[in-house]
Amino acid sequence: MTIISLNAVGVTLSKPLFSQLNLTISKGDRIGLVAPNGRGKSTLLACLAGVFDPTSGVVMRARGLRVGYVKQHLPQEALERSLYDWVLAALPVEQAEYEGWRVDVVLDDLKVPYDLQHRHLSKLSGGWQRSAMLAAAWVNDPDLLLLDEPTNHLDLHRIALLQGWVGALPRDVPVVMISHDRAFLDATTNRTLFLRPERSHVFQLPFSAARAALDAADAADERRFANELNKAQQLRRQAAKLKNVGINSGSDLLLTKTKQLTERAAKLEAAAKPAHHDRSAGDIRLSNSGTHAKALITLDDIAVRAPDDRLLYKTGRKWISQGDRIVLLGANGTGKTILVEMIQRALTGVDETVRYAPSIVSAYSDQHLSQLSDSETPLKAVTAQFDIGDQRARGVLAAAGVSIQMQDTRIGALSGGQKARLAMLILRLRNPNFYLLDEPTNHLDIEGQEALEEELIAHRVSCLLVSHDRSFLRNVGNRFWWIKGKKLEEVESPEAFLIEEMSAK
Repeated sequence: MTIISLNAVGVTLSKPLFSQLNLTISKGDRIGLVAPNGRGKSTLLACLAGVFDPTSGVVMRARGLRVGYVKQHLPQEALERSLYDWVLAALPVEQAEYEGWRVDVVLDDLKVPYDLQHRHLSKLSGGWQRSAMLAAAWVNDPDLLLLDEPTNHLDLHRIALLQGWVGALPRDVPVVMISHDRAFLDATTNRTLFLRPERSHVFQLPFSAARAALDAADAADERRFANELNKAQQLRRQAAKLKNVGINSGSDLLLTKTKQLTERAAKLEAAAKPAHHDRSAGDIRLSNSGTHAKALITLDDIAVRAPDDRLLYKTGRKWISQGDRIVLLGANGTGKTILVEMIQRALTGVDETVRYAPSIVSAYSDQHLSQLSDSETPLKAVTAQFDIGDQRARGVLAAAGVSIQMQDTRIGALSGGQKARLAMLILRLRNPNFYLLDEPTNHLDIEGQEALEEELIAHRVSCLLVSHDRSFLRNVGNRFWWIKGKKLEEVESPEAFLIEEMSAK
């Protein structure tokens, strides 16, 4: 049964986001919505929710359709309410009075601990705020669920719970979700929509298989376009020969055929459609200045402690050498970020517990991109740190996805994706030979994640990184350190850790 039908739907804001989109959403659908940052995914979700009108086309909904719509960000007015009260307020007043038990059921399904349910949302992490938004959408028993970046701010354990929750939803409730987590999309979807300004593609496949099918379709389009242009060129060459013969022989018939061939060539060229080439959201490039040192970082059984001085674990004797891409594994709260920060403080001369090679030139990015100042402009952020001049600075910023118009605005006004690309640009301009990256894929779309992976591998970058993105850490890591109990252990593969985290109760 069809829940929603889109007929030739398009949205144009400052530029076309998508056009001529035809899509049916039926019971049992689990649709992954994929496109680079800023290309209309959230706008399409708003159209499906009925809170945004498309520029063209028609959106037809089943009569009486109830939509559960989970946006990316918690509304400001929710912050001073408790998690429980916010979910309860999502019910109609008369229903909330007699059916408040619905809130208890949905919070239990989402595994929200009782002691967190009555805390103000402003005091809770982004992950628990996300759970509150999911609960508020689901408590009304919707016919369609729309999820905009549901894995944002979630650690692996919470992602596993969300995966299980989505998988356990009634099959007659379709779900449309935006996510940049490739493993999550593979686990939860059965259809994939690749949203494009023209000729969007829908495949009856989860993300990875759909991506392969899309690449094949694009390659076929590329070959078809080349063949059509080749045929047109052949017709024009034949027309040119006939024209010479016709003029020399005075044959009007040959001149007429020449005109016909030329017209056929023109029609072929006009009808030929080039293959899709995505406009990049901005380059992600890294550099590796290299060093002669064999051991870049030495950890000599260092004690890693919580802010309250409680021992979390000891590192044992560990080394980071050139070309090591070490992924630091551990459950939430075990002290991954604390170790990264200890190494960063040592490299800046604040902490002497970590030994390092004198030739190290480091580049550090934390998960909140706090190295960027929201009050500064992108142009000032680059020119104040590097002697490259305004003209070159504007060029490298534009290549990184920060347009000329945005270069003189506050960094706080940039999108998450633009901030992430700006942060990576500043790291590269330092010309480092060692990177410390804490959740570097936060805010990056799939294109950006893949570009970062390619740069780390292609340049044989030496780095220590933390990531909750399963696809990213599997693709990038060539060494893995796992915080197990009170020890930091080196393991061959991240799979045992991932299995443990994704199956933890």
